[in-house]
Amino acid sequence: MAEKKITIKLVKSSIGRKPNQTKTLKALGLTKINQVVTKPDNEAVRGMIATVSHLLEVLEG
Repeated sequence: MAEKKITIKLVKSSIGRKPNQTKTLKALGLTKINQVVTKPDNEAVRGMIATVSHLLEVLEG
């Protein structure tokens, strides 16, 4: 069975954010504004998204 994927887009800058938020974005593979990555939809990734949800746009699928 195919693993579910989630698409994440960085819409706000990490400049001036707390260090843990900057590191979370780096771990997700997001370094530039409007960059889009696709990750597996699991609890670990969902937790990372929750940490920086105010900087992201999440697209299901």
